[in-house]
Amino acid sequence: MITSHDVARLAGVSQPTVSRALRGDPRVALATREKVVRAASTLGYVRSEAGRGLVTRSSFRVGVVVADLANPFFPHLIGPLHDELGVLGYRTMVFTERPDAPIAAEQLLDGAIDGVVLATSLLDSPLPEELGRRGLPFVFLNRATDGEGDASVVDNEAGGELVAARMVEMGHRRIGGIFGPANTSTGRDREVGFRRGLAAAGVSLDEEVVRRGPFEFSTGFGGMVELLRSEVTAVFCGNDVIAFGALDAARSAGVGVPSAVSVVGFDDIPMAAWEAFRLTTVGHDLRGMAVAAARLLVERISGGGPVRRVVLEPRLVERATLMPPG
Repeated sequence: MITSHDVARLAGVSQPTVSRALRGDPRVALATREKVVRAASTLGYVRSEAGRGLVTRSSFRVGVVVADLANPFFPHLIGPLHDELGVLGYRTMVFTERPDAPIAAEQLLDGAIDGVVLATSLLDSPLPEELGRRGLPFVFLNRATDGEGDASVVDNEAGGELVAARMVEMGHRRIGGIFGPANTSTGRDREVGFRRGLAAAGVSLDEEVVRRGPFEFSTGFGGMVELLRSEVTAVFCGNDVIAFGALDAARSAGVGVPSAVSVVGFDDIPMAAWEAFRLTTVGHDLRGMAVAAARLLVERISGGGPVRRVVLEPRLVERATLMPPG
């Protein structure tokens, strides 16, 4: 049987260094970790999770709390998160939270996991505070609360401002919005940034042309059906999935996009670039955001330090759904 001592000899390091490298200890240099991983792969070494757990009293599992997995946004977030946690020595357990069935702290505090990634937090959620009080490490991903905690997010306000500035620059003045839930940081902050960008250009966003709802296709479809009656020339959507619904509603009504109404989303998930959508949207590094969250959590599990927040810069990705008003 191949042991960690065999890996250590091949990699030219000590056996404790092999153990630390393969569990993703951030104190191990990246070059050393890669050398150990190569040696382990060459020898076909497989770690014993049960043995590791007995020695360290850790499960080497991380919980990931997400909303509806049918939403095409989440696979592109969870995939790289899972991969990076694997590199760092952790397995992933997914917990799905629904509006009618929120995750309770007790579901995460039974010793089955060493930490948790919160990817679907509401602004008023008591869960982060309870996890902190009970000593379970956690990190916010994509969404955050206004409380304290490590987080990896995009600058949502800046993204909203980018869209507002570009719409106004193109000549749009009758502008509407279909935003996400106001009780989420993503829903709130993207709207705040959009309103700020419009106000800076002297353009108002009247409540009669604003709709809010879950980050779902139906929110965009229903919202656009109503906004088309207001003769808006451009609509900013809280995420790409809402934008897909808005596009479908416009096309179902025989309204040209972007010749009659422009539509802009947020997130730039891979579907946004499909020929069926060619959606203009706010892009950011989804993979980088997930990888940063994984590393922040493992650092926190290992003892950590001051609370850190990784904030990614957004960019406007122009495709075929935004043009000057006709």
